Amino acid sequence: MSNNQTLTGVNLSEANLCGTNLSHTNLSNANLTLADLRGAILMNSNLEKANLKEANITGTNFGEGNTKANLKGATMPDGSTHE
Repeated sequence: MSNNQTLTGVNLSEANLCGTNLSHTNLSNANLTLADLRGAILMNSNLEKANLKEANITGTNFGEGNTKANLKGATMPDGSTHE
């Protein structure tokens, strides 16, 4: 999988995405439940309303400042909703 993809609403539950470069990828409404995202790169990605419940995001790079991923309304690994 490479960066700059459109994966809106895709089901990636339980997927192994360790170290994958998903920067500039549209993952809005994607199901990433139980996905392994350790070390993945998600800078400038759209994760609006994505489901990350119980996903492993250890070392995941969501960017910062003007490269920060959009996590608005995303369900985080602990079940909380990102503001």
